[in-house]
Amino acid sequence: MTTVAVTTRYFAAARAAAGVTLETLDFSGGTLAQFLPVLRDRHGEELTRLLECCTFFIDGMSVDDRDAPLGPNSALDVLPRFVGG
Repeated sequence: MTTVAVTTRYFAAARAAAGVTLETLDFSGGTLAQFLPVLRDRHGEELTRLLECCTFFIDGMSVDDRDAPLGPNSALDVLPRFVGG
């Protein structure tokens, strides 16, 4: 499997849970579903809970399918769901 660099940006409560705004991690995998455990292991229980209900953007495109591929130098945005109007 190829190693890719994934730059992850965290927003709102996800940023607070991760303790960082931005990080780049090397990842040997291929999909968002395979990458999420890396974030869970790195940042713990609070972020793990949030990831279950977050919206994800890969390279600026909203993704609903957690089997979406992460390519070399992908940018992943992690946004908790927002409530209100």
